[in-house]
Amino acid sequence: MPPALELAPDLWLRGPRPRLSDYRFAAFDMDSTLIAIECIDEIAALAGVGEQVAAITEAAMRGEITDFRESLSRRLALLAGQPEALLDRVLKERLRFNPGARELCAALKAAGLRLGLVSGGFTHFTRFVAAELGMDVVRANALEVADGRLTGRVVQQDWGDVVDGAEKRRFVEEHCARWGLSPRQAIAVGDGANDLPMMGVAGLSVAYCAKPKVREQATVAIQAGGLDRLLEAFA
Repeated sequence: MPPALELAPDLWLRGPRPRLSDYRFAAFDMDSTLIAIECIDEIAALAGVGEQVAAITEAAMRGEITDFRESLSRRLALLAGQPEALLDRVLKERLRFNPGARELCAALKAAGLRLGLVSGGFTHFTRFVAAELGMDVVRANALEVADGRLTGRVVQQDWGDVVDGAEKRRFVEEHCARWGLSPRQAIAVGDGANDLPMMGVAGLSVAYCAKPKVREQATVAIQAGGLDRLLEAFA
């Protein structure tokens, strides 16, 4: 890859400055990208197993646990038996949007792009985030609940059961095909290792306050400030 050039403090670009008019679809990760938390870590903190779950999350995001399904299964097992009400507490008490998330999504929609949210997190949270940001398409994991308590498993949906890196890539490719676009007309925004497959297929990959492995492979890297700093990278 070409070396990254610093356009402004903590804003890096590889290659020539892109034109926003070349893109028609933007796909976003959710946790630590659009929002300032990892939802599963916050659920775990309320359940009293925060350190154990956060350690697995961090290792997965750094790419040290390469099988996302394995990391998710291990974390969910620690939450089995916890009350479903913890999800509402995280949503109401702890979920916060990252700076610039609303502004960037509004600007992209105004430019005619469709927006997608694809998350290894959970539908309980993606429903809210997608509605707030005007997402056109959404894909995330659905937690299984029995008698008001988490079972430690996810449920099957029409597309599959777990959003891992491969599913994120399929999400981008599937919706590009649906709308008659090339994946090169897509923007993919994320921060963790499981975002790399969709970032690799998209025409423009954006790392937001990302792990080094992700930042090193992205077209645009934003290391400070808001998500809307992406707009500064366009010609």
